[in-house]
Amino acid sequence: MPVESGNSVAARQAKQKRKSHSLSIRRTNSTEQERPAGHRDMLEGQDSRLPMPLRSNLLDLFGQIEREFENLYLENLELRREIESLNERLAGEGQTVDGGDLGKGALKTKASHSTSQLSQKLKTTYKASTSKIVSSFKATTSRAVCQLVKEYVGHRDGLWDLSVTRTQPLVLGTASADHCAMLWSIETGKCLLKYAGHAGSVNSIKFHPTEQMALTASGDQTAHIWRYMVQLPLPQPLADTSASQDDDVDFSDKDEAEGEADGPSECPTVRVASTTLKSHQGVVIAADWLVGGKQVVTASWDRAANLYDVETSELVHTLTGHDQELTHCCTHPTQRLVVTSSRDTTFRLWDFRDPSIHSVNVFQGHTDTVTSAVFTVGDNVVSGSDDRTVKVWDLKNMRSPIATIRTDSAVNRISVSANQRIIALPHDNRQVRLFDMTGVRLARLPRSNRQGHRRMVCCSSWNEENQTCNLFTCGFDRQAIGWNINIPALLQEK
Repeated sequence: MPVESGNSVAARQAKQKRKSHSLSIRRTNSTEQERPAGHRDMLEGQDSRLPMPLRSNLLDLFGQIEREFENLYLENLELRREIESLNERLAGEGQTVDGGDLGKGALKTKASHSTSQLSQKLKTTYKASTSKIVSSFKATTSRAVCQLVKEYVGHRDGLWDLSVTRTQPLVLGTASADHCAMLWSIETGKCLLKYAGHAGSVNSIKFHPTEQMALTASGDQTAHIWRYMVQLPLPQPLADTSASQDDDVDFSDKDEAEGEADGPSECPTVRVASTTLKSHQGVVIAADWLVGGKQVVTASWDRAANLYDVETSELVHTLTGHDQELTHCCTHPTQRLVVTSSRDTTFRLWDFRDPSIHSVNVFQGHTDTVTSAVFTVGDNVVSGSDDRTVKVWDLKNMRSPIATIRTDSAVNRISVSANQRIIALPHDNRQVRLFDMTGVRLARLPRSNRQGHRRMVCCSSWNEENQTCNLFTCGFDRQAIGWNINIPALLQEK
């Protein structure tokens, strides 16, 4: 019996494929012929320079596309009928939809377990399609007016953190991956002083509540406390920063020497810290002053937070319990409370109000890294996460958040204004958004080729002592930006 060669087998299979394909084409063409051919005849009657065979093939393809859309339309109608029947079934079993509007995605369960499962299917069906619609209707009345005022340019690498002094003179401090921290004149944008005492990236900067001292945390596993003395220059007329920038050039890709030409090389430099805090075995990612300024807390990648005495530089307490690296720490403005956040998806509240009892509470409200958690002037904690949510918590009842803000990008170090209680959200996608404490969106800071950040925005900081620049942001584009945020009276009343 002859054995069929490999080439003949492959040829026979290819022939069968061509045959089945031609059969399917013939079926399609036969179906096309059965359909009303008014549009086809009209198109064929028109003048065209295309060859007739090519034109005929195009008409067949367009006919197939039309049938696909027709099938989708029919499926959509069928799904609508199924939804209507499900609604009737829910109504018959004693279950109602809030306001008769499925777009709200909220169902009141009053029936058996099977009915609740049906309700859950409806909620899942509508959740994805209506989330954007619901969020867009949350705040459509009054909006905050945002204007870029000043850009602070001079660092040679991305900026991780920024802060404003709490005492006069009011200056802006920035912490950068270029191993330096800088102090800036808010009004003129000039660099007043540079601190170059760290051997690693400067990840955080915070100012003493009453004295001219700064606290910086670094990748060199230390935190430094250093004193500064600055003299503010005379304010100059504001220049149009947007007009001087090239629309097509990313600032972060410009030559470093160009970024330094604005004065940081001429400003005084401090290289020695007055106090060095050494106890961590990993990167110190953040640090902050406790109320009164006599103690500081540091957060590290070694999964611990440390409490130090400023005068003696001694380690007072080591706060352990997080399962992964810490990302941020913050202190309460009026009480001896500390909140630490971590990559383990939790944030912890540490209470030092009673010297003999150091209680701790763990909160699991996020599904990804908690990038920051901050106190407000009232009894609230606001937490932001890489899971693209921000949650507002009540210190008196931390079992569940009182408001949840859902965004389209990971959230970095947030800040809350003391007077107007507005949350500023810096994002990985270069956007900065403003929300109130109830989760209503107020505004998005302008961002274009002419103004705004061009890389990831790492941090935001409010300063309501200065009416010209009351919000500052910084990011990987090596610059900090001062904004004027004007809140309408209607929103302030709320």
